[in-house]
Amino acid sequence: MHIVDGALSSPVLITGAVLTVIGVFIGLKKMDYDHLPLVGVLASVFFIASYIHLPLGFSSVHLIMNGLLGILLGWVAFPALLVALLLQVIFFGFGGLLVLGVNTLNIALPAVIIYYLCYRGIRHESAKVAAIWGAMGGAGAIIITSLMVAFSLALSGESFVLAAKAVLPAHIPIMIIEGFVSYAAVYLIHTVKPEFITKDAH
Repeated sequence: MHIVDGALSSPVLITGAVLTVIGVFIGLKKMDYDHLPLVGVLASVFFIASYIHLPLGFSSVHLIMNGLLGILLGWVAFPALLVALLLQVIFFGFGGLLVLGVNTLNIALPAVIIYYLCYRGIRHESAKVAAIWGAMGGAGAIIITSLMVAFSLALSGESFVLAAKAVLPAHIPIMIIEGFVSYAAVYLIHTVKPEFITKDAH
């Protein structure tokens, strides 16, 4: 859900950049460096999942997996996603440097919100119950991200309102897919490597 350079107004860009800096600072402060390999793997999952883009006006449709990142990383999702998004800008030109702050905020903040909403659920003793919460987190993150992208576009001028209205409906299939993927991922992790889920909040 990358917004391209030139689509957003200066106040939106500045606000997004400032909030992202705050989020990254909190994420780095909360990061457990013993779990740095996990952070790298999850950032790679996002990088690969969001590689294939389908254009949608001033945005694009693709898998994001920020719900899963949020469930496992909490605030650490901010620096992880910033690095992944920056690499996508550098190597593939997705989004842009000026809009990097807004794109990071729109993807990372929903991840953090999902972490807190699903924190207790995914730590349920039943793997199936935890996986259901994972599915809700995966789908929910797409809904929140879509709304934030739409809001970013709508705040930048009336010419972007039509594109903003199309963002959420266009991402309904992505929401369903990520719900299933997050269900499977949480179930697998809960069964094979539960410490990734049961460790203290970030």
